[in-house]
Amino acid sequence: MKKIVDSRAFIWVLLVLPSVPMMFALASGANSEDGRQATEFLLHPTGEFAARFMIVSMIISPFRLMFPKNRFWFWMLRRRRYFGVAAFGYAAFHTVLYLIDMGSLKAVLGEFWALGIWTGWFAFFVFLPLAVTSNDFSVRKLGSGWKQLQRLVYVAALATLLHWIFVHNEFGPALVHFIPLGLLENYRIRRTLKARLAKAPA
Repeated sequence: MKKIVDSRAFIWVLLVLPSVPMMFALASGANSEDGRQATEFLLHPTGEFAARFMIVSMIISPFRLMFPKNRFWFWMLRRRRYFGVAAFGYAAFHTVLYLIDMGSLKAVLGEFWALGIWTGWFAFFVFLPLAVTSNDFSVRKLGSGWKQLQRLVYVAALATLLHWIFVHNEFGPALVHFIPLGLLENYRIRRTLKARLAKAPA
């Protein structure tokens, strides 16, 4: 059982699982109860899972600091990159559905500068290099620069939050997801600064 849980196949099955009913709905041409096509009603869940997996990848470090001996968070830490790549995968799925639903480049450009739209595009293009470099080869090649590049996820997170809020014109669901992330990141930053101050020469 341990070999199965520790395998790459297991984590990828978990990460891909939410997309299975979405793909079936898309392939079958299903409509929602209010008559919307799959390319439209799947926009929200694909975007949500992109944000959720991004948040999961970001909260692993704070929880690891809180529970340094916990095996689960150690297991998660070793697989953090998978969650980041999955976040980008769902974001790409979300983007493709959006383009299909809009139907033309003119329609896409027509609403591009709306706050809820350009922030989504911005988040997507910030995600792109992070996903491309989420592999062992890039870690070796980039060295210390790899971590600096990956810190752009905080920029992507802020853009994702704004995209979520202003596309739907509501704060509640977005804040339910992002407030815990903000609190955990605040804890991580305070712990890191405290540790650095303790090591600094008197």
